[in-house]
Amino acid sequence: MARRCIVCDKGTKFGNKRSHAMNKTRRVWKPNLQRMRVMIDGVPKRAYVCTRCLKGNKVERVI
Repeated sequence: MARRCIVCDKGTKFGNKRSHAMNKTRRVWKPNLQRMRVMIDGVPKRAYVCTRCLKGNKVERVI
């Protein structure tokens, strides 16, 4: 299973790392995902949620 946010579907991004000499090598940017218990369709489940969705109250947490 890919590590993606269940709310906004944010995932891994790819690109190039550029040095001062303009050499390019591939690199990745990973989202800040937290695995936590959230309500999904009225059922508490464990899922990956990005911190931006947590901070914006876009998901209901289960305590």
